Amino acid sequence: MAETKKTPARKPAAKRTAASTTGLFTAEEKAAMKARAAEVKKEARAKNDRSAGEKDCLAAIAKLKGTDKTVGTKLHKIITGAAPDLWPKTWYGMPAYAKDGKIVCFFQAADKFKARYATLGFSDEASLDKGDMWPTSYAVSKLTADVDKQIAALVKKAVR
Repeated sequence: MAETKKTPARKPAAKRTAASTTGLFTAEEKAAMKARAAEVKKEARAKNDRSAGEKDCLAAIAKLKGTDKTVGTKLHKIITGAAPDLWPKTWYGMPAYAKDGKIVCFFQAADKFKARYATLGFSDEASLDKGDMWPTSYAVSKLTADVDKQIAALVKKAVR
Protein backbone atom coordinates (compact mmCIF):
# COMPACT_ATOMS: atom_id res chain seq x y z
CA MET A 1 0.00 0.00 0.00
CA ALA A 2 1.42 3.36 -1.03
CA GLU A 3 1.74 6.10 1.55
CA THR A 4 0.01 9.39 0.84
CA LYS A 5 1.56 12.60 1.97
CA LYS A 6 -0.51 14.96 4.02
CA THR A 7 -0.06 18.62 3.35
CA PRO A 8 0.10 20.71 6.49
CA ALA A 9 -2.98 22.79 7.20
CA ARG A 10 -2.51 26.45 6.35
CA LYS A 11 -3.53 29.14 8.69
CA PRO A 12 -5.95 31.58 7.04
CA ALA A 13 -4.36 34.85 6.04
CA ALA A 14 -5.75 38.01 7.55
CA LYS A 15 -8.50 39.40 5.40
CA ARG A 16 -7.12 42.34 3.52
CA THR A 17 -8.23 44.08 0.42
CA ALA A 18 -6.09 46.07 -1.95
CA ALA A 19 -8.00 49.16 -0.93
CA SER A 20 -7.26 48.73 2.77
CA THR A 21 -3.56 48.06 2.33
CA THR A 22 -2.77 50.66 -0.32
CA GLY A 23 -4.65 53.62 1.17
CA LEU A 24 -6.92 53.68 -1.86
CA PHE A 25 -9.83 55.22 0.05
CA THR A 26 -9.71 58.46 1.99
CA ALA A 27 -11.11 58.71 5.49
CA GLU A 28 -14.11 60.60 4.06
CA GLU A 29 -14.78 57.85 1.52
CA LYS A 30 -14.52 55.16 4.19
CA ALA A 31 -16.96 57.11 6.37
CA ALA A 32 -19.39 57.40 3.44
CA MET A 33 -19.24 53.65 2.84
CA LYS A 34 -19.89 52.94 6.52
CA ALA A 35 -22.80 55.38 6.45
CA ARG A 36 -24.27 53.61 3.42
CA ALA A 37 -23.98 50.20 5.10
CA ALA A 38 -25.82 51.55 8.14
CA GLU A 39 -28.50 53.08 5.88
CA VAL A 40 -29.12 49.76 4.13
CA LYS A 41 -29.59 48.01 7.48
CA LYS A 42 -31.90 50.75 8.74
CA GLU A 43 -33.96 50.74 5.52
CA ALA A 44 -34.45 46.98 5.80
CA ARG A 45 -35.92 47.45 9.29
CA ALA A 46 -38.08 50.47 8.46
CA LYS A 47 -39.62 49.55 5.12
CA ASN A 48 -42.08 52.09 3.70
CA ASP A 49 -41.54 54.58 6.50
CA ARG A 50 -41.20 57.98 4.88
CA SER A 51 -40.96 59.79 8.22
CA ALA A 52 -37.83 57.84 9.22
CA GLY A 53 -36.11 58.76 5.96
CA GLU A 54 -37.09 62.40 6.26
CA LYS A 55 -35.85 62.51 9.84
CA ASP A 56 -32.49 61.11 8.73
CA CYS A 57 -32.30 63.56 5.80
CA LEU A 58 -33.02 66.55 8.02
CA ALA A 59 -30.49 65.31 10.58
CA ALA A 60 -27.85 65.06 7.83
CA ILE A 61 -28.64 68.63 6.76
CA ALA A 62 -28.51 69.83 10.39
CA LYS A 63 -24.96 68.45 10.70
CA LEU A 64 -23.75 70.58 7.78
CA LYS A 65 -21.90 73.83 8.39
CA GLY A 66 -21.86 77.28 6.83
CA THR A 67 -22.81 77.56 3.17
CA ASP A 68 -23.38 73.80 2.89
CA LYS A 69 -26.05 73.99 5.58
CA THR A 70 -27.71 77.02 3.97
CA VAL A 71 -27.72 75.40 0.53
CA GLY A 72 -28.78 71.98 1.87
CA THR A 73 -31.68 73.46 3.82
CA LYS A 74 -32.94 75.46 0.84
CA LEU A 75 -32.43 72.56 -1.60
CA HIS A 76 -34.55 70.36 0.66
CA LYS A 77 -37.40 72.87 0.45
CA ILE A 78 -37.03 73.27 -3.33
CA ILE A 79 -36.88 69.53 -4.03
CA THR A 80 -39.74 68.53 -1.72
CA GLY A 81 -41.82 71.41 -3.07
CA ALA A 82 -41.14 70.60 -6.73
CA ALA A 83 -41.64 66.85 -6.32
CA PRO A 84 -43.64 66.02 -3.17
CA ASP A 85 -43.72 62.33 -4.19
CA LEU A 86 -39.96 62.00 -3.70
CA TRP A 87 -39.05 60.51 -0.35
CA PRO A 88 -36.27 62.28 1.55
CA LYS A 89 -33.62 59.94 2.95
CA THR A 90 -29.86 59.71 3.18
CA TRP A 91 -27.48 58.10 0.71
CA TYR A 92 -23.85 57.63 1.72
CA GLY A 93 -24.64 59.98 4.59
CA MET A 94 -25.84 62.74 2.25
CA PRO A 95 -29.34 64.18 1.85
CA ALA A 96 -31.07 62.35 -1.00
CA TYR A 97 -34.51 61.96 -2.55
CA ALA A 98 -35.97 58.70 -3.85
CA LYS A 99 -38.84 57.49 -5.98
CA ASP A 100 -40.03 53.91 -5.52
CA GLY A 101 -37.02 53.28 -3.27
CA LYS A 102 -34.47 54.39 -5.87
CA ILE A 103 -32.39 57.55 -5.53
CA VAL A 104 -33.32 60.25 -8.05
CA CYS A 105 -31.21 63.13 -6.74
CA PHE A 106 -28.81 63.93 -3.92
CA PHE A 107 -26.87 66.76 -2.35
CA GLN A 108 -23.15 66.42 -1.70
CA ALA A 109 -21.78 69.07 0.61
CA ALA A 110 -18.52 70.74 -0.42
CA ASP A 111 -16.99 70.07 2.98
CA LYS A 112 -17.65 66.32 2.82
CA PHE A 113 -14.84 65.72 0.33
CA LYS A 114 -13.08 69.05 0.79
CA ALA A 115 -14.35 70.28 -2.57
CA ARG A 116 -14.55 73.83 -3.81
CA TYR A 117 -18.33 73.67 -4.26
CA ALA A 118 -21.34 71.59 -3.28
CA THR A 119 -23.00 69.32 -5.83
CA LEU A 120 -26.59 68.57 -6.74
CA GLY A 121 -26.47 65.20 -8.46
CA PHE A 122 -28.99 63.07 -10.32
CA SER A 123 -28.87 59.29 -10.66
CA ASP A 124 -29.69 57.26 -13.75
CA GLU A 125 -33.23 57.00 -12.34
CA ALA A 126 -33.74 60.68 -13.19
CA SER A 127 -35.40 61.35 -16.53
CA LEU A 128 -32.94 64.00 -17.67
CA ASP A 129 -31.88 62.25 -20.89
CA LYS A 130 -31.31 64.64 -23.76
CA GLY A 131 -29.63 63.36 -26.91
CA ASP A 132 -26.42 61.40 -26.59
CA MET A 133 -25.00 63.39 -23.65
CA TRP A 134 -26.45 65.37 -20.73
CA PRO A 135 -25.32 66.63 -17.32
CA THR A 136 -26.07 64.58 -14.23
CA SER A 137 -24.51 66.84 -11.60
CA TYR A 138 -24.37 70.55 -10.98
CA ALA A 139 -22.01 72.68 -8.93
CA VAL A 140 -23.92 74.78 -6.41
CA SER A 141 -22.17 77.60 -4.61
CA LYS A 142 -25.14 79.87 -3.94
CA LEU A 143 -28.88 79.69 -4.41
CA THR A 144 -30.57 82.65 -6.05
CA ALA A 145 -34.14 83.02 -7.28
CA ASP A 146 -33.03 82.07 -10.80
CA VAL A 147 -31.05 79.03 -9.61
CA ASP A 148 -34.00 77.96 -7.41
CA LYS A 149 -36.26 77.95 -10.51
CA GLN A 150 -33.72 75.97 -12.54
CA ILE A 151 -33.40 73.36 -9.80
CA ALA A 152 -37.17 73.05 -9.39
CA ALA A 153 -37.53 72.55 -13.17
CA LEU A 154 -34.76 69.91 -13.20
CA VAL A 155 -36.35 68.01 -10.31
CA LYS A 156 -39.78 68.09 -11.95
CA LYS A 157 -38.26 66.80 -15.19
CA ALA A 158 -36.29 64.13 -13.31
CA VAL A 159 -39.43 62.53 -11.84
CA ARG A 160 -41.61 62.51 -14.93
